[in-house]
Amino acid sequence: MIRALIFAAAFVALASSASAEGVPRAADGHADLSGVWSNASVTHLTRPPGQTTLTISKAEAEAFAKSSPLVARQERDAAPIDPKAGAPGVGDPGGYNAFWLDPGNTMGEVKGQYRTSWIVDPADGQLPLSAQGKALVAKANAYSRDADRPDNPEAFEPWDRCIISSRGSGGPGMLNNIYNSNYQILQTAKYVVIEVEMIHDARGVPVFASKAAAQAAHGPAALALWLGDSTAWWEGDTLVIETVNVNAEQGRAGPIFLTPKGRVTERLTRVSAKQILYAFEVEDPTYYTRPWKAEMSLNAGPKAIYEYACHEGNYALPDILSGMRAGERASAGKAKTGGE
Repeated sequence: MIRALIFAAAFVALASSASAEGVPRAADGHADLSGVWSNASVTHLTRPPGQTTLTISKAEAEAFAKSSPLVARQERDAAPIDPKAGAPGVGDPGGYNAFWLDPGNTMGEVKGQYRTSWIVDPADGQLPLSAQGKALVAKANAYSRDADRPDNPEAFEPWDRCIISSRGSGGPGMLNNIYNSNYQILQTAKYVVIEVEMIHDARGVPVFASKAAAQAAHGPAALALWLGDSTAWWEGDTLVIETVNVNAEQGRAGPIFLTPKGRVTERLTRVSAKQILYAFEVEDPTYYTRPWKAEMSLNAGPKAIYEYACHEGNYALPDILSGMRAGERASAGKAKTGGE
């Protein structure tokens, strides 16, 4: 099915033409969202502590981006190595290098403004968590720490098991990541497929003639789909995607926390030949005191997306579990002998 959609999308792309406003259009007259896009930037979903405004100047944005820990780590990693330094000391050395990181090196720019957070409402740029939401976030943080000492494969986060994209990049809403913040959109009159580079997710979204028809087409909640149950419709030049029934394990892990009854409404508007305005609203009265909104730009990329084969030929998971079991056996042996 995906292959058929790819061929159909290629046909539609050939039939596309640019409108007078410079926005490419598909053969059916709708704005053409197809192409390769990136939301890479050092702007995160929530606003940094102490930052009070949503927008900052270009000079402030450049200074903020340069101070990003990920950008600084890349710069340190790219520096020449001292051959006389010797081996690193005992302890966790962290990742072996920063070559694979690709978070971007600029703040997110939306509507010509440099943004300090994706969240635009509430005005403070923070998640409006309810008491239950705050408890879940604390539990999720503890769960993430415990994943470093797993009892079983299910103790790992969903992305560590290569089930869904990490850090919310698969959606809904589709957030930026520390690398692989790229998407390819394939569009036909009846379907839009969003290929997510991280973990190689593919969101197949049927497009309906109206909001009512799209909402009526949602499947049963019992399916508990990863990345949720998405349907779409057009509002002028904006493709609106509504997602419900997100898998509870995904909703627990965050960073966008959702119950299966939560709702995410995404809006993709092609504003120019090189940019899509991507916005979404999250509604879930269990975890949040009110609906909240976020937005970011998707910028055109000239390169194709290649398959990200997560854990293909990778023995990390069984090795980690084997190491944990060996450590437990060693600890049990010391306890029996009174050793330390």
